[in-house]
Amino acid sequence: MYPMVLSCWHCGGETELIDKVKRADTCEHCGSDLHACKNCKLYDPMVHNQCRESTTLWEPDKEKANFCTFFSPREGKVESENKEVALNALEALFKKKK
Repeated sequence: MYPMVLSCWHCGGETELIDKVKRADTCEHCGSDLHACKNCKLYDPMVHNQCRESTTLWEPDKEKANFCTFFSPREGKVESENKEVALNALEALFKKKK
């Protein structure tokens, strides 16, 4: 499984993982916590507790480090939650054709 590349949920910066992500690990690009729900492949904002693992405890802050034992690094590029990017995509989708 290792080494692998983890994309930061916040900035999209890539970090090569040689071992498991530890609770204190941070993104080398922006300093955001890496062992956070938003970097986990089980994170899903559309399900109960926002996690596809039904036995996890509620983590109120999905962007902060936690002690979840089900944490598994999300593989591939993570799209950052950028409001401007989302608004531009919606504008382009509903733009009137001339």
